[in-house]
Amino acid sequence: MKSRLHIYSVNTMCRILNVHRSAFYAWLNQPLSKTAQENERLFERIKASYEQSGGFYGRPRITHELKRQGETCGENRVAKAKLKGNIGYKRCYFKSSTPHIAAENHLQQQFVVCEPYTAWVGDITYIKTYEGWLYLDVVLDLFSRKVIGWSMQPTMSSDIVIKALLMAVWRRPKQRR
Repeated sequence: MKSRLHIYSVNTMCRILNVHRSAFYAWLNQPLSKTAQENERLFERIKASYEQSGGFYGRPRITHELKRQGETCGENRVAKAKLKGNIGYKRCYFKSSTPHIAAENHLQQQFVVCEPYTAWVGDITYIKTYEGWLYLDVVLDLFSRKVIGWSMQPTMSSDIVIKALLMAVWRRPKQRR
Protein backbone atom coordinates (compact mmCIF):
# COMPACT_ATOMS: atom_id res chain seq x y z
CA MET A 1 0.00 0.00 0.00
CA LYS A 2 1.46 3.31 -1.06
CA SER A 3 1.82 6.10 1.43
CA ARG A 4 -0.12 9.34 1.09
CA LEU A 5 3.12 11.27 0.65
CA HIS A 6 4.14 9.09 -2.31
CA ILE A 7 0.77 9.48 -4.01
CA TYR A 8 0.79 13.22 -3.37
CA SER A 9 4.29 13.64 -4.83
CA VAL A 10 3.44 11.50 -7.89
CA ASN A 11 0.24 13.47 -8.45
CA THR A 12 2.10 16.77 -8.17
CA MET A 13 4.89 15.61 -10.46
CA CYS A 14 2.44 14.34 -13.10
CA ARG A 15 0.45 17.56 -12.93
CA ILE A 16 3.60 19.69 -13.35
CA LEU A 17 4.92 17.57 -16.22
CA ASN A 18 1.46 17.33 -17.81
CA VAL A 19 1.55 13.51 -17.85
CA HIS A 20 -1.24 11.09 -16.92
CA ARG A 21 -0.63 9.16 -13.74
CA SER A 22 -1.37 5.83 -15.48
CA ALA A 23 1.26 6.65 -18.14
CA PHE A 24 3.79 7.39 -15.40
CA TYR A 25 3.18 4.01 -13.70
CA ALA A 26 3.30 2.20 -17.06
CA TRP A 27 6.66 3.84 -17.77
CA LEU A 28 7.88 3.04 -14.26
CA ASN A 29 7.03 -0.68 -14.52
CA GLN A 30 8.27 -1.27 -18.08
CA PRO A 31 11.36 -3.46 -18.44
CA LEU A 32 14.67 -2.04 -19.60
CA SER A 33 15.18 -1.69 -23.31
CA LYS A 34 17.47 -4.12 -25.12
CA THR A 35 20.13 -1.42 -25.40
CA ALA A 36 19.97 -0.69 -21.67
CA GLN A 37 20.17 -4.41 -20.88
CA GLU A 38 23.16 -4.76 -23.23
CA ASN A 39 24.81 -1.74 -21.60
CA GLU A 40 24.36 -3.26 -18.13
CA ARG A 41 25.81 -6.59 -19.27
CA LEU A 42 28.74 -4.85 -20.95
CA PHE A 43 29.34 -2.67 -17.89
CA GLU A 44 29.66 -5.81 -15.75
CA ARG A 45 32.27 -7.19 -18.18
CA ILE A 46 34.13 -3.86 -18.17
CA LYS A 47 34.12 -3.75 -14.38
CA ALA A 48 35.35 -7.37 -14.17
CA SER A 49 38.21 -6.61 -16.59
CA TYR A 50 39.14 -3.49 -14.60
CA GLU A 51 39.18 -5.38 -11.29
CA GLN A 52 41.10 -8.28 -12.83
CA SER A 53 43.86 -5.86 -13.88
CA GLY A 54 44.09 -4.55 -10.33
CA GLY A 55 42.79 -1.14 -11.37
CA PHE A 56 45.67 -0.52 -13.78
CA TYR A 57 43.86 -0.91 -17.12
CA GLY A 58 42.25 2.19 -18.55
CA ARG A 59 39.84 2.70 -21.44
CA PRO A 60 42.13 1.57 -24.32
CA ARG A 61 43.38 -1.60 -22.66
CA ILE A 62 39.93 -2.65 -21.43
CA THR A 63 38.56 -2.12 -24.95
CA HIS A 64 41.35 -4.24 -26.42
CA GLU A 65 40.77 -6.96 -23.78
CA LEU A 66 37.02 -7.07 -24.50
CA LYS A 67 37.57 -7.22 -28.26
CA ARG A 68 40.04 -10.08 -27.73
CA GLN A 69 37.28 -11.92 -25.85
CA GLY A 70 34.89 -11.43 -28.80
CA GLU A 71 32.93 -8.45 -27.47
CA THR A 72 31.98 -5.66 -29.89
CA CYS A 73 32.42 -2.26 -28.28
CA GLY A 74 34.39 0.93 -28.76
CA GLU A 75 36.45 3.08 -26.42
CA ASN A 76 33.64 5.60 -26.00
CA ARG A 77 31.30 2.92 -24.74
CA VAL A 78 33.93 1.73 -22.26
CA ALA A 79 34.49 5.36 -21.22
CA LYS A 80 30.87 5.58 -20.05
CA ALA A 81 31.82 3.23 -17.18
CA LYS A 82 33.96 6.11 -15.82
CA LEU A 83 36.77 3.85 -14.60
CA LYS A 84 40.18 5.45 -14.44
CA GLY A 85 43.32 3.38 -14.93
CA ASN A 86 46.43 3.88 -12.85
CA ILE A 87 48.94 5.38 -15.25
CA GLY A 88 52.60 5.13 -14.42
CA TYR A 89 54.27 5.72 -11.13
CA LYS A 90 53.79 8.76 -9.04
CA ARG A 91 57.03 10.22 -7.86
CA CYS A 92 57.55 10.44 -4.10
CA TYR A 93 58.91 13.72 -2.88
CA PHE A 94 60.55 13.87 0.51
CA LYS A 95 61.23 16.94 2.58
CA SER A 96 63.99 16.79 5.10
CA SER A 97 63.86 18.90 8.21
CA THR A 98 67.60 18.68 8.84
CA PRO A 99 70.36 19.51 6.36
CA HIS A 100 72.22 16.55 4.88
CA ILE A 101 75.81 15.95 5.88
CA ALA A 102 77.81 14.67 2.93
CA ALA A 103 80.31 11.92 3.67
CA GLU A 104 83.90 12.30 2.61
CA ASN A 105 84.80 11.04 -0.85
CA HIS A 106 87.39 8.35 -0.04
CA LEU A 107 87.35 6.83 -3.55
CA GLN A 108 88.12 10.12 -5.35
CA GLN A 109 86.06 8.91 -8.34
CA GLN A 110 88.33 5.86 -8.78
CA PHE A 111 85.76 3.09 -9.22
CA VAL A 112 88.23 0.47 -10.50
CA VAL A 113 89.25 -1.70 -7.53
CA CYS A 114 91.92 -4.43 -7.54
CA GLU A 115 90.79 -6.45 -4.48
CA PRO A 116 87.39 -7.70 -3.38
CA TYR A 117 85.70 -6.31 -0.27
CA THR A 118 87.82 -3.15 -0.17
CA ALA A 119 85.32 -0.65 -1.63
CA TRP A 120 81.55 -0.79 -1.33
CA VAL A 121 78.87 1.49 -2.71
CA GLY A 122 75.18 1.66 -1.88
CA ASP A 123 71.93 3.15 -3.06
CA ILE A 124 68.33 3.45 -1.91
CA THR A 125 65.39 3.19 -4.28
CA TYR A 126 61.66 2.81 -3.91
CA ILE A 127 59.34 0.29 -5.56
CA LYS A 128 55.57 0.62 -6.01
CA THR A 129 53.57 -2.46 -4.98
CA TYR A 130 49.88 -3.22 -4.55
CA GLU A 131 50.22 -2.55 -0.82
CA GLY A 132 52.14 0.73 -1.14
CA TRP A 133 55.77 1.79 -1.48
CA LEU A 134 58.71 -0.39 -0.45
CA TYR A 135 62.19 1.03 0.02
CA LEU A 136 65.21 -1.03 -1.02
CA ASP A 137 68.79 -0.37 0.06
CA VAL A 138 71.54 -2.26 -1.79
CA VAL A 139 75.28 -2.53 -1.02
CA LEU A 140 77.56 -3.48 -3.95
CA ASP A 141 81.18 -4.62 -3.94
CA LEU A 142 82.99 -2.52 -6.56
CA PHE A 143 85.44 -5.31 -7.42
CA SER A 144 82.90 -7.98 -8.40
CA ARG A 145 79.87 -5.70 -8.90
CA LYS A 146 77.84 -8.18 -6.85
CA VAL A 147 75.14 -7.33 -4.35
CA ILE A 148 76.62 -8.24 -0.98
CA GLY A 149 73.95 -6.75 1.26
CA TRP A 150 70.41 -5.49 0.97
CA SER A 151 67.44 -4.48 3.08
CA MET A 152 63.80 -3.76 2.22
CA GLN A 153 61.29 -1.95 4.44
CA PRO A 154 57.99 -0.07 4.08
CA THR A 155 59.54 3.10 5.58
CA MET A 156 62.72 4.92 4.66
CA SER A 157 64.75 5.35 7.81
CA SER A 158 68.40 5.00 8.81
CA ASP A 159 67.59 1.47 9.97
CA ILE A 160 67.35 0.26 6.37
CA VAL A 161 70.95 1.32 5.67
CA ILE A 162 72.28 -0.23 8.88
CA LYS A 163 70.62 -3.58 8.11
CA ALA A 164 72.03 -3.64 4.56
CA LEU A 165 75.54 -2.86 5.83
CA LEU A 166 75.29 -5.52 8.55
CA MET A 167 74.31 -8.10 5.93
CA ALA A 168 77.30 -7.08 3.81
CA VAL A 169 79.67 -7.35 6.79
CA TRP A 170 78.40 -10.79 7.80
CA ARG A 171 78.56 -12.13 4.23
CA ARG A 172 82.27 -11.31 3.85
CA PRO A 173 84.73 -14.21 3.93
CA LYS A 174 86.10 -14.93 7.43
CA GLN A 175 89.71 -13.88 6.66
CA ARG A 176 88.46 -10.33 5.85
CA ARG A 177 86.55 -9.80 9.12
